[in-house]
Amino acid sequence: MAKRQLTRADIMPMEAYIPERKERRRALTERKRDRRIAVGPDVTFYFENYDTMWHQVHEMLYIEKGGEDQIKDELMAYNPLIPQGNELVATMMFEIDDPDRRNRELGRLGGVEDTITIRIGGDVVTAVSETEVERTTDAGKTSSIHFLHFPFTAAQIKQFRDPETEVILSIGHTHYGHMAVISGTARTTLADDFE
Repeated sequence: MAKRQLTRADIMPMEAYIPERKERRRALTERKRDRRIAVGPDVTFYFENYDTMWHQVHEMLYIEKGGEDQIKDELMAYNPLIPQGNELVATMMFEIDDPDRRNRELGRLGGVEDTITIRIGGDVVTAVSETEVERTTDAGKTSSIHFLHFPFTAAQIKQFRDPETEVILSIGHTHYGHMAVISGTARTTLADDFE
């Protein structure tokens, strides 16, 4: 059964993590490949789990060097991104290298977080955005990063696991309407996030 929460006991001391860091990053990069779905030319969904969040917490501790005092905040920040057995959780990123183009695109994509769905056969699961920070400004500009939960029913999980059922991840915004089929290894990998 997949782990659903990081605790203080899961955190390695930095002196133990640092010698293993390079190999751990390499191994996680390979595993994350099957958790990454591109939708259109500019957006990538990174589906999170316990392992990706374990790594993220350790990287934040490594980079910021806040020690024991930092651990509680990192656990509070990243535990909500670990799927709880009846959902998929994703970080959606607009990956546009050119800063001028990125600003233009984000400026016309306000509310994009409300247009994201996963269609499983005839059912639709609508993404629920993390609410700790407003991701669209009053001027209508969206953030380049969104944290999304896709809550599934038991019947939808069963359909997701059925290889005969088509699964499509979609963004339905007026200015960014794209979709991608979730299939193969990615689909099998993501199905492991369900209990």
